Amino acid sequence: MGESSLRAVGWARSLPLDSSVKTARDWARGHLRSLGWTETAPDTVDDVLLTISELVTNAHVHAHSAAHLVLTWDSRCLHVSVHDSSPRLPAPRPPSAERTSGRGMLLIDALADTWQARPCPDGKVVHACFRPPAPAPESQG
Repeated sequence: MGESSLRAVGWARSLPLDSSVKTARDWARGHLRSLGWTETAPDTVDDVLLTISELVTNAHVHAHSAAHLVLTWDSRCLHVSVHDSSPRLPAPRPPSAERTSGRGMLLIDALADTWQARPCPDGKVVHACFRPPAPAPESQG
């Protein structure tokens, strides 16, 4: 295996309706810490955790479904995927003074490098990609 060989690491967690979003965030934070991101990319960690909060909340509240959360790091991108049992695909909606919800996908659109939603036989998967910032060049002194 050469240096350019792609290696991936991943984790999965099922979050039933009665589980809290905090459970999902805490679980994900531990895996981001194991990648070293809490030290090297704290702003990206915040973006990932906020995205996870939104996607798990959407699964629980709008799809009335358990959320199946998968994190995969392939050395280029942290893939965050949430599956729920609703076939209805989300779309960003502009903010409205009349609605108290509906801003989650707009937020994810702003936070993630890319995102997509796709149907699958038993619901849908919403997938977001996060690339960590490039390391800062070392100071010369």
